Amino acid sequence: MSGTSPVNQLCVEQVTHSYGRTTVVRDVSLDVEAGQVHCLLGPSGSGKSTLLRIIAGLETPDSGAVSIGSVQVTGKHISVRPEQRAIGFVFQDYALFPHLNVQRNILYGMPRGTRAERHGKVKSLLERVELADAASAMPHTLSGGEQQRVALARALAREPAVMLLDEPFSSLDVRLRAEVRETTLRVLREFNTATLMVTHDPQESMRCADLVSVIRAGQIIQTATPQDLYFFPADRETAETFGPVNTLKVRQEGSQHVTTLGSLPGLVALDNLNETALLRPECIALEPAPNATADSHGIVRTIEPEGGTTLISVQLSQGPLVQARCLAPGNWSVGAVVRVRLRNPWVESNPGANSSAH
Repeated sequence: MSGTSPVNQLCVEQVTHSYGRTTVVRDVSLDVEAGQVHCLLGPSGSGKSTLLRIIAGLETPDSGAVSIGSVQVTGKHISVRPEQRAIGFVFQDYALFPHLNVQRNILYGMPRGTRAERHGKVKSLLERVELADAASAMPHTLSGGEQQRVALARALAREPAVMLLDEPFSSLDVRLRAEVRETTLRVLREFNTATLMVTHDPQESMRCADLVSVIRAGQIIQTATPQDLYFFPADRETAETFGPVNTLKVRQEGSQHVTTLGSLPGLVALDNLNETALLRPECIALEPAPNATADSHGIVRTIEPEGGTTLISVQLSQGPLVQARCLAPGNWSVGAVVRVRLRNPWVESNPGANSSAH
């Protein structure tokens, strides 16, 4: 990212860590630039939280290095203490001190300064996280969303170059989660903080991140933008993490990849090991075909409303069951005969777009 300060950057290089004979983080490397939100996505036990603890200095890895800007904080014969790292950490349970009010929670760990400077900074931080009137409140009187924002303000009070978020929104209900998430990410970007956020929720990673790293069994499987992860997953398991995916047998004909539905449109994800194409439902188009025979088309088997879209399963006459995502409402009915074709979602949704772009 051009124009960013090298101080506000996290670099993890080939980090490996084991508990006894069990390796929980294996040769992990990733970078987070200033002002960037990078999500680490994986199921429970995949090594996400262990990696955060290593970055924070709460665990010592078997091998590898961690740097913040130009300063290596973990490495061979190097282990900078957690409190001396330019890192803020927001835990899943927020970890506020229950016996301190909001102002004193934020003051805790704040760099030295005059009383006026420190109290002025608290006031400014509370305004940024939209809690200007909460300075004297005790943590137990606050909602979950308010406690999360206090935890964020306390972490920012340390003026960190890097912010670590460990499942920060998981305990909030859906409506509040969206509201708090928007505030949190806005503030972090305003502070130009390099942010690494752990989540097990694929949809949350898509909404929050500039980049997502998918971690499985302690290894990074793929790092990409949310759109590229969705349409160009590294393998079928990664594809299925982000929702329904069609797998069509593919064969090479010259420069074309051909399936039972014809040549693949533009760039697609290929599972070369199984000789299949990984196609999202958005890459399948349906058209009414009331006068067609079922032998040359497909039959609608299920219809699942999703709100603004509808997911439709179609049994191909000469092929597998496929799923198409269509705008809702639509005049679809179970048992209807439809024409099925491949589509390029970028070109057909944006007629002026380049078909090779993604």
